[in-house]
Amino acid sequence: MSASEDLEELPGVGPATAEKLEDNGYDSYQGIAVASPGELSNTADIGESSAADIIQAAREAADIGGFETGSTVLERREQIGKLSWGVDEVDDLLGGGVETQSITEVYGEFGAGKSQVTHQLAVNVQLPAEHGGLEGSAIFVDSEDTFRPERIEQMVKGLADEVLADTLVLHGIVEEEDDADPTDEDLLDDLVASVLEKIHVAKAFNSNHQILLAEKAQEIASESQDEEFPVRLLAVDSLTAHFRAEYVGRGELADRQQKLNKHLHDLMRVGDLNNTAVVVTNQVASNPDSFFGDPTQPIGGNILGHTSTFRMYLRKSKGNKRIVKLVDAPNLPDGEGVMRVEEDGLLNE
Repeated sequence: MSASEDLEELPGVGPATAEKLEDNGYDSYQGIAVASPGELSNTADIGESSAADIIQAAREAADIGGFETGSTVLERREQIGKLSWGVDEVDDLLGGGVETQSITEVYGEFGAGKSQVTHQLAVNVQLPAEHGGLEGSAIFVDSEDTFRPERIEQMVKGLADEVLADTLVLHGIVEEEDDADPTDEDLLDDLVASVLEKIHVAKAFNSNHQILLAEKAQEIASESQDEEFPVRLLAVDSLTAHFRAEYVGRGELADRQQKLNKHLHDLMRVGDLNNTAVVVTNQVASNPDSFFGDPTQPIGGNILGHTSTFRMYLRKSKGNKRIVKLVDAPNLPDGEGVMRVEEDGLLNE
């Protein structure tokens, strides 16, 4: 049965409504169950009361919305993947790496290495599990024209020989590890092409377009789950640049925060429904009232602070060194680590 035929079994959903829902990424009971009546009403062109009935039926069919025991939650959390940065100190800070089904915010001033992190994770997500990867593909929402395929190439070719050998097999470039020569330029070029093929890049031209791309990301992630490399990373670089530029002054603040809040929940939905890691970068603003400590703070206010599961602050150190500070996490202590940003990618200090 197709997804639209499934949806037609919900009361009040006919073929036309099912098609509209499917076209907008609501292609499963679970996806509908976690939507709001307002969202569904606008998407499918139906009244809010009808949308509420459809959502309730989807919740019952998907068996969500009720309470569950702590042991059930623990069981579900065992499905959560950990995506390695490839830097031991940072992975230790994060309890093994970036979590799926969570939003990890990386903030810092210009040149701190935020885009380096998103590029490295877009490579690492495609590595074998034994090397800290999730054996999946990536979606990259680019709002500041930061994505560079040349940087991906450098990072792939900068992987350790053992990692390269196993990754060549995983990507089907060679059939057996014995055939995987990490010094063979032709094999490496084929691997770079394979890695780039598995990064879905979209450039966001303004905040409305960025919000639309988050909805499209849900569609791509959902469709990929039965594929060989399902989407396991959604990176947004940067989350706040367009919102900051378009909503200027205190009079615009409420509108900006409202739209940012919706956008963040759309991103969270991608992570929750597809077991995907969501990594967003954020800019900082100066706080002239700060007499002690670092005078910079992330923009986005409390909405971003409360929605991000993990908050990480990057700052420059000597030369190519960067300090990575875990500022907030629900189950981990604050701490700092050091990494280097080299041509080969993010490396241990």
